[in-house]
Amino acid sequence: MNFTFSEEQEELRRSIRRFLEEKSPMTEVRRLMETSEGYDPAVWNQMANQLGLQGIAIPEEYGGSGFSYVELLIIFEELGRALACVPYFSTVGMATPVLLSSDDEDAKKEYLPRIASGEAIATLALTEDSGRWDEAGVTLSASKDGQDYKLNGHKCFVIDGNTADIFLVVGRTDKGISLFGVEKNAPGMTITQLATMDMTRKQARIEFDSTPARLIGAEGQAWSVVSKALDLAAVALAAEQVGGAQVCLDSSVEYAKTRIQFGRPIGSFQAIKHKCADMLLQVESARSAAYYAAWSAAEDSDELPIVASLAKAYCSEAYFFCAAENIQIHGGIGFTWEHDAHLYFKRAKSSELMLGDPAYHRELLAQRLGI
Repeated sequence: MNFTFSEEQEELRRSIRRFLEEKSPMTEVRRLMETSEGYDPAVWNQMANQLGLQGIAIPEEYGGSGFSYVELLIIFEELGRALACVPYFSTVGMATPVLLSSDDEDAKKEYLPRIASGEAIATLALTEDSGRWDEAGVTLSASKDGQDYKLNGHKCFVIDGNTADIFLVVGRTDKGISLFGVEKNAPGMTITQLATMDMTRKQARIEFDSTPARLIGAEGQAWSVVSKALDLAAVALAAEQVGGAQVCLDSSVEYAKTRIQFGRPIGSFQAIKHKCADMLLQVESARSAAYYAAWSAAEDSDELPIVASLAKAYCSEAYFFCAAENIQIHGGIGFTWEHDAHLYFKRAKSSELMLGDPAYHRELLAQRLGI
């Protein structure tokens, strides 16, 4: 299999990196993570209107560019490198795949053009207080009310739930798991922003009290759609993790070259060499897993459920390992608030748990392989 990117894809990477270096340096990341919104609307609009990032993998008939998941991988990898404070993962990594996996053409025509243009931020509301990402964790109830449905219950750990315009809510009706669209400020909906360890990615808890919602797809038939979307989201998150892990490795190597101890660079000590070598092995192995998963997603391969869980499990552990070793190599300075190492460490930990931790995905992988 050829993992070599085309010149157009490499130019996409260069363009995104230049954009993020200008619009999302670490000083801006630190500023935005302290705000309640957590992102800059002007930068979000530039991403949509100048670079077309929100609609890059949305078909042209719905206002997008019609590219594949390979291009999307490049974007997520660069966003992971920069720790960019934008609601991109929630909108493009989670909500968009749900809509694209659905067979509801009306919902696609209503929501996808708004997402592609940058007009709307979208998110998937799946998990509840239990923190479970599986079908059994869905307890929010939905009942038919005329042409619409009413939702009662709650959702928790909703990514960018405090700023989203479109909520794709997974609920349970008499017929089973169903998917619903809810607009921002819908009656009976209460949003509470959560305090998070990773301040660069906002989360919210949402209460629904007879909140009107629109059914997306067939009632009781949504879990297959949600499950596929979660696999695609896992691939996107794995790409993010590879980008972050690479920064941790680069930062460690650079520091090992310049930090002088006992009259010589610490990179000359065998213990530091071994740490950097172990990090390199983790990063390159994670990159292979994420790239293969992205290829499977782009080809809509039957392997996707297997390689998505494999990539999520491996990349989660690799990123956390590299983020922890980065702090160790930097020593005392790595523990301080002023150093960026702790921001990557916190993102690594939150990403490890998001969509299910490595143990969950290894169990899912075993089930899918029939072991």
